[in-house]
Amino acid sequence: MTAPAPSARRAARALAALAVDPSGLKGIALRARLGPARQAFETVLLKLPGLLHRIPPSVSDTQLFGGLNIAATLAEGRPVADPGLQDTPARLVIPMAERISSNLAARLGQILDTNRGHTLILLDEGADEDEGAPLALLDRLAFHLDFSDLPVQSARFLLPAPADLIAAKTRLCDVEGREEDVETLTSIATRFGIDSLRAPSLALRAARALAALDQETRVGDTHLREAAELVFASRATMIPVEEDTPPGPQDRTADTTPEDQPDTSDATILNNLPDEILVQAIKALLPPNLLAHTRRKSRGRARTGNTGAGLRRQSNRRGRPLTSRPGKPDGRNRIDPVATLRTAAPWQRLRRQQESDTRPVIIHPSDVRIRRFEDRSDRLLIFVVDASGSSAVARLSEAKGAVELLLAQAYAKRDQVALIAFRGQSADLLLSPTRSLVQGKRRLAALPGGGGTPLATGLQSAAELIEVSKRRGLTPLVAILTDARANITLEGVADRPQALEDASRLARMIHATGTDSIVVDISVRPGSHASTLAADLGGQYLALPRADAHRIRAAVDTALGG
Repeated sequence: MTAPAPSARRAARALAALAVDPSGLKGIALRARLGPARQAFETVLLKLPGLLHRIPPSVSDTQLFGGLNIAATLAEGRPVADPGLQDTPARLVIPMAERISSNLAARLGQILDTNRGHTLILLDEGADEDEGAPLALLDRLAFHLDFSDLPVQSARFLLPAPADLIAAKTRLCDVEGREEDVETLTSIATRFGIDSLRAPSLALRAARALAALDQETRVGDTHLREAAELVFASRATMIPVEEDTPPGPQDRTADTTPEDQPDTSDATILNNLPDEILVQAIKALLPPNLLAHTRRKSRGRARTGNTGAGLRRQSNRRGRPLTSRPGKPDGRNRIDPVATLRTAAPWQRLRRQQESDTRPVIIHPSDVRIRRFEDRSDRLLIFVVDASGSSAVARLSEAKGAVELLLAQAYAKRDQVALIAFRGQSADLLLSPTRSLVQGKRRLAALPGGGGTPLATGLQSAAELIEVSKRRGLTPLVAILTDARANITLEGVADRPQALEDASRLARMIHATGTDSIVVDISVRPGSHASTLAADLGGQYLALPRADAHRIRAAVDTALGG
């Protein structure tokens, strides 16, 4: 039988430690797509002692915190509440953790902070580095695991017997740590660029749990090292710099005598050696592309609107349900009957006494609750293509291919695509916003090329389409393929300085609308004109000389959050 992989052994130790100290370690975040490795992990979760609840990332507040039982309240004439998930300690398993909203993250964090014995298991299925569970939750969970490179045949998680886990949990209160352990873990966390105070605290709790699993009553160096590897390796944001070696006896001044300054070299070595061992152990687990990984992760958490869908917007009819709010029905809003009854139920006995009303339920206008939904608008990707000059044939050919590739995936990403081509003295909307691949191919087949470069006119057409699309509830994004060497003004006159000035002014106008954009410089020798245009647009600049359709499509998709 194949031996478990090192990452599988670490995952098994993390699970065992979590079973021993659930309220202290809070939980585990696992990054893994659906497959045998994750299935094996979830099977082991079922074997751990204690309750387990699997909840969706759209769980409601009523499910989490409980709520008023309307039928019982109306029958008994007093408030009767149903319990929520927070009332009973359990492991809360959330698949698709990358979809957890900031509001739900705050509520789950509140449950973990109340220290009622709950643990959280986040199953992150993000396809790339820009997707992931909220940082507010990740910071609270002791262990972050990644099974992206875990071999299927080595995905075996060997846990202690349930009786041994229960015995270790009982033994935990007798495990003692050392005073210097807190200082050691805090110092190491600082060297790895970990700025959260929770990290060393969680590492210390993990070391105590691991000692209890090993039937020890005192935390040893082995437990401290293993805990630091489990907690710090996934949180590191920098590779520590090697510290200078402490000066030896030969470096002391001649007038320093043994009586004046005792020899502390042995003590210094003993004090520094555990720290360096821990540092080297954690460094061995760091990903080779740590800095790039950290930059991508930070950029992904900061982005809010460009994640493959349009902007969030509130709706009265459809979308993801939100918490109901007080309101008045006006023909457009929809009443939430359950929330309305829940609000009115506690007041029924008092209202009957005051109003002498015999109705089964007395509802006042202030009780009415209106349903709310959160919807996402469709995205509109506007291609603005330079069809001028001698290289127009090659440039347009690749632009056509990129548009066709984006159209092919439009249905899956809820995107619409439009195409504006500018050449000579004008700009033409060759492809109106559409998801139709057949219509797109037909319109693209006759795309002409050649002539001057009326860049300002193309930007003007894009600005008009942006305004129209926003009125239609779309989220526009602009991708401009050009060398930005404008030579035709808005009036259609050949005047390069004025043409550049017109283009700059219109680019700043587009930037003022808050529209995300990217300028793809596909000239053979990229110059400063395109980068200047990108700066005026407040967008991204990408130089892709001799780019093919697939590279253009991938670049635009990545830059605009596809």
